[in-house]
Amino acid sequence: MIKFEKFNWWRFLLSVVIFAVIAQIVHTLSAFISMGYYELPAYGSVWSKLMMPHAGPPPASFMLLSFIYSLVGGIIFAGFYLRYREAIHRKTEVKKGLCYGMSIFFLATIPSSLMLHLLINMPFMLIIYWTLEMLIIYLVNGMIVAKLNK
Repeated sequence: MIKFEKFNWWRFLLSVVIFAVIAQIVHTLSAFISMGYYELPAYGSVWSKLMMPHAGPPPASFMLLSFIYSLVGGIIFAGFYLRYREAIHRKTEVKKGLCYGMSIFFLATIPSSLMLHLLINMPFMLIIYWTLEMLIIYLVNGMIVAKLNK
């Protein structure tokens, strides 16, 4: 259980915001790198109307919604870390965070990426890009959440 007498809401909230900012940066940089996949006419019907209501870059509303969703992901990520951090036996907070981030990657991203490949008509390399994005997000944020929430 989270020990609320040791729980620091400000550090938790800072962890959540940092998670969302890092996720937004990584997703944006990856989108620039993999832009060719988004522009392929064969996959035009795959994208949601929130992301691509028309040809061209996503609207600002998509970016805002993406950030809000990242905040929700950050709450879950940081919350689970606080709940289970005592189960991660590593000498430093950085190592604890890396171990936690890698665990979440293997538990969440790998299975969902494999299912995405099976179920949705997407370029395989784009799924690889997205999988690598999540690895970076979870490892970096794992270290940050662990450091901020000692």
